[in-house]
Amino acid sequence: MSTESPRQEFSGIRMGRPFGIPVYVSWTWFIVAAIITFMFSDQVRGQLPELSEPAVYGVAFAYAVLLYVSVLLHELAHSVLAKMYGLPVRRITLYLLGGVSEIEKEPQTPGREFMVAAVGPLVSLLLAGIGLVADLFLVDGGGIPEMMVWWLWVANLIVGLFNLLPGLPLDGGRMLRAGVWKATRSPGTGTIAAAWAGRVLGAVLIVGPLLLYWFGGQPQQELSLLWGAVLGAFIWFGATQSLRVARVRARLPQANARALARRAIPVTAETPLSEALRKAAEAHAGAMVVVDHDGRPLAIVNEAAVQATPEHRRPWVNAGSLSRALEPSMVLPADLVGESLIDAMRDAPSGEYLLVEKGGEVYGVLATADVNRVFSGV
Repeated sequence: MSTESPRQEFSGIRMGRPFGIPVYVSWTWFIVAAIITFMFSDQVRGQLPELSEPAVYGVAFAYAVLLYVSVLLHELAHSVLAKMYGLPVRRITLYLLGGVSEIEKEPQTPGREFMVAAVGPLVSLLLAGIGLVADLFLVDGGGIPEMMVWWLWVANLIVGLFNLLPGLPLDGGRMLRAGVWKATRSPGTGTIAAAWAGRVLGAVLIVGPLLLYWFGGQPQQELSLLWGAVLGAFIWFGATQSLRVARVRARLPQANARALARRAIPVTAETPLSEALRKAAEAHAGAMVVVDHDGRPLAIVNEAAVQATPEHRRPWVNAGSLSRALEPSMVLPADLVGESLIDAMRDAPSGEYLLVEKGGEVYGVLATADVNRVFSGV
Protein backbone atom coordinates (compact mmCIF):
# COMPACT_ATOMS: atom_id res chain seq x y z
CA MET A 1 0.00 0.00 0.00
CA SER A 2 1.41 3.35 -0.91
CA THR A 3 0.36 6.90 -0.37
CA GLU A 4 1.55 10.39 -0.98
CA SER A 5 2.55 11.30 2.50
CA PRO A 6 3.34 14.49 4.33
CA ARG A 7 6.40 14.92 6.44
CA GLN A 8 6.29 12.89 9.60
CA GLU A 9 8.53 11.93 12.48
CA PHE A 10 10.15 8.55 12.05
CA SER A 11 12.26 6.00 13.85
CA GLY A 12 13.63 2.94 12.14
CA ILE A 13 16.56 1.48 10.26
CA ARG A 14 18.01 3.09 7.15
CA MET A 15 18.64 0.42 4.52
CA GLY A 16 20.17 2.39 1.65
CA ARG A 17 19.56 4.98 -1.10
CA PRO A 18 18.50 3.26 -4.34
CA PHE A 19 18.11 5.89 -7.09
CA GLY A 20 19.08 8.47 -4.47
CA ILE A 21 15.93 7.77 -2.41
CA PRO A 22 16.47 6.95 1.30
CA VAL A 23 14.80 3.67 2.26
CA TYR A 24 13.89 2.95 5.88
CA VAL A 25 12.41 -0.08 7.61
CA SER A 26 10.10 0.78 10.49
CA TRP A 27 10.38 -1.17 13.71
CA THR A 28 6.80 -2.31 13.09
CA TRP A 29 8.05 -4.37 10.14
CA PHE A 30 9.64 -6.82 12.56
CA ILE A 31 6.22 -7.42 14.10
CA VAL A 32 4.61 -8.36 10.81
CA ALA A 33 7.71 -10.35 9.79
CA ALA A 34 7.32 -12.41 12.95
CA ILE A 35 3.59 -12.91 12.23
CA ILE A 36 4.30 -13.99 8.64
CA THR A 37 7.03 -16.35 9.82
CA PHE A 38 4.68 -17.94 12.35
CA MET A 39 1.72 -18.16 9.93
CA PHE A 40 3.67 -19.75 7.08
CA SER A 41 5.71 -22.14 9.19
CA ASP A 42 2.78 -24.61 9.26
CA GLN A 43 2.58 -24.57 5.45
CA VAL A 44 6.32 -25.13 5.17
CA ARG A 45 6.07 -28.11 7.54
CA GLY A 46 3.16 -29.54 5.54
CA GLN A 47 4.84 -29.21 2.14
CA LEU A 48 8.40 -29.98 3.23
CA PRO A 49 8.17 -32.37 6.18
CA GLU A 50 11.84 -33.33 5.81
CA LEU A 51 13.02 -29.88 7.01
CA SER A 52 14.24 -29.34 10.55
CA GLU A 53 12.45 -26.81 12.75
CA PRO A 54 15.14 -24.12 12.35
CA ALA A 55 15.00 -24.59 8.58
CA VAL A 56 11.19 -24.34 8.61
CA TYR A 57 11.30 -20.96 10.34
CA GLY A 58 14.20 -19.87 8.16
CA VAL A 59 12.20 -20.53 4.97
CA ALA A 60 9.14 -18.77 6.38
CA PHE A 61 11.22 -15.74 7.40
CA ALA A 62 12.88 -15.67 3.96
CA TYR A 63 9.41 -15.39 2.45
CA ALA A 64 8.65 -12.40 4.71
CA VAL A 65 11.85 -10.71 3.54
CA LEU A 66 11.17 -11.39 -0.15
CA LEU A 67 7.61 -10.14 0.24
CA TYR A 68 8.90 -6.81 1.52
CA VAL A 69 11.43 -6.67 -1.31
CA SER A 70 8.40 -6.84 -3.61
CA VAL A 71 6.78 -4.01 -1.65
CA LEU A 72 10.00 -2.00 -1.96
CA LEU A 73 10.00 -2.44 -5.76
CA HIS A 74 6.37 -1.28 -5.80
CA GLU A 75 7.27 1.86 -3.85
CA LEU A 76 10.41 2.51 -5.88
CA ALA A 77 8.28 2.55 -9.01
CA HIS A 78 6.16 5.36 -7.52
CA SER A 79 9.15 7.31 -6.28
CA VAL A 80 11.38 6.99 -9.34
CA LEU A 81 8.61 8.17 -11.67
CA ALA A 82 7.79 11.01 -9.28
CA LYS A 83 11.43 12.12 -9.37
CA MET A 84 11.36 11.96 -13.18
CA TYR A 85 8.44 14.41 -13.03
CA GLY A 86 10.49 16.72 -10.79
CA LEU A 87 8.66 15.92 -7.55
CA PRO A 88 10.78 15.75 -4.37
CA VAL A 89 10.75 12.34 -2.68
CA ARG A 90 11.77 12.48 0.95
CA ARG A 91 12.02 8.74 1.58
CA ILE A 92 10.40 5.32 1.33
CA THR A 93 9.30 3.60 4.53
CA LEU A 94 8.47 -0.08 4.87
CA TYR A 95 6.21 -0.57 7.86
CA LEU A 96 3.47 -2.70 9.40
CA LEU A 97 0.97 -2.69 6.52
CA GLY A 98 3.24 -2.30 3.51
CA GLY A 99 5.06 0.77 2.33
CA VAL A 100 4.81 4.54 2.01
CA SER A 101 6.46 6.78 -0.57
CA GLU A 102 6.79 10.25 0.94
CA ILE A 103 6.27 12.42 -2.15
CA GLU A 104 6.27 15.97 -0.85
CA LYS A 105 4.35 17.65 -3.66
CA GLU A 106 1.46 16.51 -5.77
CA PRO A 107 1.95 16.05 -9.53
CA GLN A 108 1.28 19.12 -11.64
CA THR A 109 -1.37 17.49 -13.85
CA PRO A 110 -4.02 14.77 -13.44
CA GLY A 111 -2.25 12.73 -16.10
CA ARG A 112 0.96 12.66 -14.09
CA GLU A 113 -0.99 11.91 -10.91
CA PHE A 114 -2.54 8.91 -12.67
CA MET A 115 0.81 7.63 -13.94
CA VAL A 116 2.60 7.98 -10.58
CA ALA A 117 -0.26 6.10 -8.89
CA ALA A 118 -0.61 3.39 -11.55
CA VAL A 119 3.05 2.46 -11.91
CA GLY A 120 3.18 0.80 -8.46
CA PRO A 121 0.40 -1.77 -9.05
CA LEU A 122 1.76 -2.23 -12.59
CA VAL A 123 5.13 -3.33 -11.19
CA SER A 124 3.41 -5.66 -8.68
CA LEU A 125 1.34 -7.28 -11.44
CA LEU A 126 4.45 -7.55 -13.63
CA LEU A 127 6.27 -9.35 -10.82
CA ALA A 128 3.25 -11.64 -10.42
CA GLY A 129 3.33 -12.42 -14.15
CA ILE A 130 7.07 -13.17 -14.07
CA GLY A 131 6.53 -15.40 -11.04
CA LEU A 132 3.68 -17.25 -12.72
CA VAL A 133 5.79 -17.95 -15.81
CA ALA A 134 8.64 -19.14 -13.60
CA ASP A 135 6.24 -21.34 -11.62
CA LEU A 136 4.81 -22.94 -14.77
CA PHE A 137 7.90 -23.36 -16.91
CA LEU A 138 11.12 -22.83 -14.98
CA VAL A 139 10.67 -24.26 -11.48
CA ASP A 140 9.44 -27.79 -10.99
CA GLY A 141 10.00 -30.78 -8.81
CA GLY A 142 8.67 -29.17 -5.65
CA GLY A 143 11.00 -28.11 -2.88
CA ILE A 144 11.78 -24.70 -1.47
CA PRO A 145 12.26 -22.81 -4.81
CA GLU A 146 8.87 -23.82 -6.23
CA MET A 147 7.07 -23.06 -2.97
CA MET A 148 8.70 -19.63 -2.66
CA VAL A 149 7.99 -18.70 -6.29
CA TRP A 150 4.34 -19.70 -5.93
CA TRP A 151 3.93 -17.68 -2.74
CA LEU A 152 5.59 -14.63 -4.23
CA TRP A 153 3.63 -14.46 -7.47
CA VAL A 154 0.35 -14.94 -5.62
CA ALA A 155 1.31 -12.29 -3.06
CA ASN A 156 2.28 -9.79 -5.77
CA LEU A 157 -0.98 -10.48 -7.58
CA ILE A 158 -2.94 -9.76 -4.39
CA VAL A 159 -0.91 -6.60 -3.65
CA GLY A 160 -1.33 -5.32 -7.21
CA LEU A 161 -5.07 -5.95 -7.37
CA PHE A 162 -5.73 -4.70 -3.84
CA ASN A 163 -3.93 -1.43 -4.51
CA LEU A 164 -6.11 -0.89 -7.58
CA LEU A 165 -9.25 -0.67 -5.42
CA PRO A 166 -10.75 2.81 -6.04
CA GLY A 167 -10.37 4.61 -2.73
CA LEU A 168 -7.74 6.72 -1.01
CA PRO A 169 -5.16 6.12 0.35
CA LEU A 170 -4.68 3.23 -2.08
CA ASP A 171 -3.17 3.71 -5.53
CA GLY A 172 -6.55 3.05 -7.13
CA GLY A 173 -7.90 5.96 -5.08
CA ARG A 174 -5.22 8.24 -6.48
CA MET A 175 -6.12 7.06 -9.98
CA LEU A 176 -9.78 7.84 -9.25
CA ARG A 177 -8.71 11.24 -7.91
CA ALA A 178 -6.83 11.90 -11.14
CA GLY A 179 -9.93 11.02 -13.17
CA VAL A 180 -12.22 13.31 -11.17
CA TRP A 181 -9.55 16.03 -11.26
CA LYS A 182 -9.41 15.73 -15.05
CA ALA A 183 -13.21 15.84 -15.36
CA THR A 184 -13.81 18.73 -12.95
CA ARG A 185 -10.46 20.55 -13.34
CA SER A 186 -10.31 20.65 -9.55
CA PRO A 187 -7.75 18.57 -7.62
CA GLY A 188 -9.65 19.29 -4.41
CA THR A 189 -12.86 17.81 -5.81
CA GLY A 190 -10.89 14.78 -6.95
CA THR A 191 -9.44 14.29 -3.47
CA ILE A 192 -12.83 14.56 -1.78
CA ALA A 193 -14.46 12.07 -4.17
CA ALA A 194 -11.63 9.54 -3.84
CA ALA A 195 -11.46 9.97 -0.06
CA TRP A 196 -15.16 9.25 0.39
CA ALA A 197 -14.76 6.23 -1.88
CA GLY A 198 -11.96 5.14 0.46
CA ARG A 199 -14.20 5.54 3.48
CA VAL A 200 -16.85 3.35 1.85
CA LEU A 201 -14.21 0.77 0.96
CA GLY A 202 -12.84 0.77 4.50
CA ALA A 203 -16.33 0.31 5.96
CA VAL A 204 -17.00 -2.61 3.59
CA LEU A 205 -13.78 -4.34 4.61
CA ILE A 206 -14.66 -3.97 8.28
CA VAL A 207 -18.38 -4.71 8.19
CA GLY A 208 -18.62 -7.09 5.19
CA PRO A 209 -16.91 -10.13 6.74
CA LEU A 210 -18.84 -9.62 9.97
CA LEU A 211 -22.18 -9.59 8.11
CA LEU A 212 -21.23 -12.75 6.23
CA TYR A 213 -20.31 -14.36 9.52
CA TRP A 214 -23.45 -13.29 11.40
CA PHE A 215 -26.16 -13.50 8.76
CA GLY A 216 -24.81 -15.35 5.75
CA GLY A 217 -23.74 -18.55 7.39
CA GLN A 218 -20.27 -18.09 5.94
CA PRO A 219 -17.55 -19.51 8.17
CA GLN A 220 -14.85 -16.93 8.92
CA GLN A 221 -11.58 -17.51 10.72
CA GLU A 222 -10.89 -15.08 13.55
CA LEU A 223 -7.61 -14.04 11.89
CA SER A 224 -9.44 -13.17 8.65
CA LEU A 225 -11.93 -11.03 10.56
CA LEU A 226 -9.10 -9.29 12.40
CA TRP A 227 -7.08 -8.70 9.23
CA GLY A 228 -10.13 -7.29 7.45
CA ALA A 229 -10.73 -4.94 10.37
CA VAL A 230 -7.09 -3.79 10.38
CA LEU A 231 -7.06 -3.13 6.64
CA GLY A 232 -10.45 -1.43 6.76
CA ALA A 233 -9.38 0.81 9.63
CA PHE A 234 -6.17 1.71 7.80
CA ILE A 235 -8.09 2.71 4.68
CA TRP A 236 -10.75 4.61 6.67
CA PHE A 237 -8.21 6.67 8.61
CA GLY A 238 -6.10 7.24 5.49
CA ALA A 239 -9.17 8.49 3.62
CA THR A 240 -10.08 10.73 6.55
CA GLN A 241 -6.58 12.20 6.53
CA SER A 242 -6.94 12.86 2.80
CA LEU A 243 -10.17 14.77 3.46
CA ARG A 244 -8.36 16.87 6.05
CA VAL A 245 -5.55 17.59 3.59
CA ALA A 246 -8.15 18.66 1.01
CA ARG A 247 -9.67 21.11 3.50
CA VAL A 248 -6.22 22.48 4.32
CA ARG A 249 -5.38 22.95 0.63
CA ALA A 250 -8.68 24.73 0.09
CA ARG A 251 -7.59 27.34 2.64
CA LEU A 252 -4.04 27.72 1.32
CA PRO A 253 -4.87 30.82 -0.76
CA GLN A 254 -5.84 32.58 2.49
CA ALA A 255 -2.30 32.07 3.78
CA ASN A 256 -1.13 35.36 2.28
CA ALA A 257 1.89 36.93 3.98
CA ARG A 258 0.90 40.51 3.13
CA ALA A 259 -2.70 40.07 4.21
CA LEU A 260 -1.72 38.45 7.52
CA ALA A 261 1.22 40.71 8.35
CA ARG A 262 1.16 42.91 11.42
CA ARG A 263 2.33 46.47 11.27
CA ALA A 264 5.64 46.74 13.12
CA ILE A 265 7.38 49.66 14.82
CA PRO A 266 11.16 49.91 15.28
CA VAL A 267 12.55 50.08 18.82
CA THR A 268 16.07 49.96 20.21
CA ALA A 269 17.16 47.12 22.46
CA GLU A 270 17.42 49.49 25.46
CA THR A 271 13.82 50.74 25.16
CA PRO A 272 11.77 49.80 28.25
CA LEU A 273 9.03 47.35 27.39
CA SER A 274 6.31 49.65 28.73
CA GLU A 275 7.52 52.47 26.46
CA ALA A 276 7.74 50.15 23.46
CA LEU A 277 4.18 48.95 24.05
CA ARG A 278 2.96 52.55 24.38
CA LYS A 279 4.52 53.45 21.03
CA ALA A 280 3.03 50.35 19.42
CA ALA A 281 -0.43 51.23 20.71
CA GLU A 282 -0.15 54.80 19.41
CA ALA A 283 0.87 53.51 15.97
CA HIS A 284 -1.79 50.76 16.02
CA ALA A 285 1.03 48.26 15.45
CA GLY A 286 0.87 44.60 16.41
CA ALA A 287 4.61 43.89 16.49
CA MET A 288 7.96 45.41 17.44
CA VAL A 289 11.29 45.04 15.65
CA VAL A 290 14.54 45.73 17.49
CA VAL A 291 16.84 47.86 15.34
CA ASP A 292 20.35 49.21 15.73
CA HIS A 293 21.12 52.96 15.81
CA ASP A 294 21.23 52.98 11.99
CA GLY A 295 17.75 51.50 11.77
CA ARG A 296 18.83 48.02 10.65
CA PRO A 297 16.59 45.24 12.04
CA LEU A 298 18.34 42.96 14.53
CA ALA A 299 15.58 41.00 16.27
CA ILE A 300 11.84 40.60 16.72
CA VAL A 301 10.24 41.11 20.12
CA ASN A 302 8.56 37.84 21.06
CA GLU A 303 4.83 38.28 21.66
CA ALA A 304 4.58 35.31 24.04
CA ALA A 305 7.43 36.69 26.17
CA VAL A 306 5.73 40.09 26.31
CA GLN A 307 2.44 38.58 27.44
CA ALA A 308 4.23 36.54 30.09
CA THR A 309 5.82 39.69 31.59
CA PRO A 310 3.71 41.14 34.45
CA GLU A 311 2.61 44.72 33.87
CA HIS A 312 4.32 46.07 36.98
CA ARG A 313 7.70 44.79 35.71
CA ARG A 314 7.41 46.17 32.17
CA PRO A 315 9.03 49.55 32.94
CA TRP A 316 12.12 47.69 34.24
CA VAL A 317 12.47 45.17 31.38
CA ASN A 318 13.94 46.29 28.09
CA ALA A 319 12.61 45.18 24.71
CA GLY A 320 15.89 43.57 23.66
CA SER A 321 15.75 41.02 26.48
CA LEU A 322 12.43 39.67 25.15
CA SER A 323 13.46 39.43 21.51
CA ARG A 324 14.76 36.69 19.26
CA ALA A 325 17.73 37.56 17.08
CA LEU A 326 16.96 37.56 13.39
CA GLU A 327 18.39 34.60 11.54
CA PRO A 328 18.45 34.66 7.71
CA SER A 329 15.72 31.99 7.59
CA MET A 330 13.41 34.24 9.66
CA VAL A 331 13.43 36.95 6.98
CA LEU A 332 10.81 36.12 4.34
CA PRO A 333 9.66 37.87 1.15
CA ALA A 334 6.44 39.77 1.74
CA ASP A 335 4.81 38.35 -1.39
CA LEU A 336 4.80 34.69 -0.26
CA VAL A 337 1.39 33.03 -0.62
CA GLY A 338 -0.07 29.57 -0.02
CA GLU A 339 2.15 26.51 -0.12
CA SER A 340 5.30 28.57 -0.69
CA LEU A 341 4.66 30.45 2.56
CA ILE A 342 3.91 27.26 4.51
CA ASP A 343 7.06 25.57 3.17
CA ALA A 344 9.21 28.55 4.17
CA MET A 345 7.77 28.56 7.69
CA ARG A 346 8.11 24.80 8.03
CA ASP A 347 11.78 24.94 7.05
CA ALA A 348 12.52 27.52 9.76
CA PRO A 349 10.07 27.19 12.70
CA SER A 350 9.61 30.43 14.63
CA GLY A 351 6.95 32.43 16.43
CA GLU A 352 7.46 35.52 14.24
CA TYR A 353 9.02 36.31 10.87
CA LEU A 354 10.21 39.59 9.40
CA LEU A 355 8.62 40.34 6.02
CA VAL A 356 10.66 42.40 3.60
CA GLU A 357 10.10 43.86 0.15
CA LYS A 358 12.29 42.94 -2.81
CA GLY A 359 14.43 46.01 -2.14
CA GLY A 360 14.99 44.98 1.48
CA GLU A 361 12.53 47.42 3.08
CA VAL A 362 10.67 46.07 6.11
CA TYR A 363 6.99 45.41 5.34
CA GLY A 364 5.88 44.01 8.70
CA VAL A 365 5.95 40.99 10.97
CA LEU A 366 4.18 37.70 10.31
CA ALA A 367 3.10 35.80 13.44
CA THR A 368 2.82 32.03 13.21
CA ALA A 369 -0.30 32.22 15.39
CA ASP A 370 -2.05 34.32 12.73
CA VAL A 371 -1.24 31.77 10.04
CA ASN A 372 -2.41 28.91 12.27
CA ARG A 373 -5.77 30.63 12.70
CA VAL A 374 -6.33 30.35 8.95
CA PHE A 375 -6.37 26.57 9.34
CA SER A 376 -8.05 26.35 12.75
CA GLY A 377 -10.97 23.95 12.81
CA VAL A 378 -9.70 21.92 9.84
